[in-house]
Order: sequence, then C-alpha cells, then structure tokens
Amino acid sequence: MAAYEQVNYTDIEPIYGAMHALGESLGSEQVGVSMVRCEPGWRNKPHDHEANDHEEIYILIEGHATVLIDDDPIEIESGDAVWIPPESTRQIRNGETESAFVLISAPTSCCLSATCSPEDGERRTDGFVG
Repeated sequence: MAAYEQVNYTDIEPIYGAMHALGESLGSEQVGVSMVRCEPGWRNKPHDHEANDHEEIYILIEGHATVLIDDDPIEIESGDAVWIPPESTRQIRNGETESAFVLISAPTSCCLSATCSPEDGERRTDGFVG
C-alpha cells in the first residue's frame, strides 16, 4: 500500500457549484483542502468555523476577488494569501472574471512551539513551520 494519496480536483464533484473538497479523497484526518474555481459573480454563504475550531488560509492562485472577513472587504489578487481565525465570519465574493482559490483549514491548537505539550498552553508545530 502506498504511503501517499493522489487526486485531481476535477475528478471531485463540486459543492455549491465551485468547491472541490479534496481532504476526504486524500484521506486527510486533520487538514482540509479545497480547490475553488469561481465563475464571475459567484459567492459562497457567509460562515465561520468557531464550532469546529478551524482556522483557514485562502490563497488566490488566479484572478481577483474580495474576501469579506467580519464585514471588512479584503481585495486580493493572484498570489495573495489571507489567514482567517475560526470565529471570524468569511465569504468569498468573486468579481467579473473567473478566479481560483486553494482553501486550507485545520484545527487550531493551544501549543505554540514544537517542544511543548498541549497542556503548556502554547501552539504545537510538530516540526513543521511554514
């Protein structure tokens, strides 16, 4: 059995007409990854991830769009990344041209260093920094 999984996002049926959720198909247990291809004018539903304590990073890889975070419109262009904490309400508002995002989500942790235990009250990185 291979020690990795591979999938092409185009093989996954989109949710809400644009979001290809890859995490389950890849067998990921902690990290969610979605490829989002937004048609002109596409918007997702405003939401947060406070209940499941997931922070997110949105990376725009193609086009221009607005990400509304707690009613604050953030204009982004290709190459920009935005970090969003679990409790913040977020919504993608695509403009007049197609855009493409990679969305990454993961549970937050209270451990801030690679050497602490969760009860230390710091964020754990488990050796990965980046």
